[in-house]
Amino acid sequence: MFSIIQAAGWPIWPLVACSILALALIIERFLSLKSSRVVPPKLLDEALAVSRGGVPGPDVVTQLEQNSALGEVLASGFRAINSNPRCTEADLRSSMEGAGRAVAHRLERYLSALATIASAAPLLGLLGTVIGMIEIFGAQAPGTGAAANPAQLAHGISVALYNTAFGLVVAIPALVFWRYFRARVDGYLLALELSSERFARHLNSLRRA
Repeated sequence: MFSIIQAAGWPIWPLVACSILALALIIERFLSLKSSRVVPPKLLDEALAVSRGGVPGPDVVTQLEQNSALGEVLASGFRAINSNPRCTEADLRSSMEGAGRAVAHRLERYLSALATIASAAPLLGLLGTVIGMIEIFGAQAPGTGAAANPAQLAHGISVALYNTAFGLVVAIPALVFWRYFRARVDGYLLALELSSERFARHLNSLRRA
C-alpha cells in the first residue's frame, strides 16, 4: 500500500490527509451522537415527574443540565422560572429556544467538514490523475529523445489512476457517513423540539399554579 502511495506521487498525499481527517470525524461523531448523550429515552418523563410539585432546586437543575443535550434544554426552562417566577410564556419559550439553538449547533458540528471531504476527494483524485498523465506523456514526448515504451506507458497510466481510485475510496464512505449523521441529527432535532414543546406547556402550567 505504501509503495502504491509513493508511486502515485505527491497529489495523493492530500487524499491521505483527507482520509485520516474523515476517519477522525466519523469516530468523533459516533461518540458524540449517541442517544444517551443527546436524547435519553426516559429523561423527559423523569423531568416531568420531578417537577410535578414545583420547580426543583439548583442541584437537580444542574444535574439535569449535565445529563445530555435534552437535559440542557429542559434545564434552561427550569432556570428561567427560578430566575423570574413571573416570567411570561414568551420569555420561557425564548430561553428554551436559545438553549435548543446552541444544542443544534453542537450536534451539527463537523458535518460540513465531512461533506466537504466527500465532495473534494474525487476532485483531488482527478487532479492527481491529470498531473500524472501530463508527466507520463511529457516524458514520452518526441522532443525528449526517449523511445516510447508501451509497458512503461501502461504502468504509468495505472499509477496515475490510483489517484482517482483513492479519491473515490475516500469520498464514498465520507458521503455515506455524512448522510447517516445528517439523518440522525435531524431526528434528534425533531425529538428535541417535540420534547421542549411538551415541557414548555408543563412549565407554563406550573407558573400559573
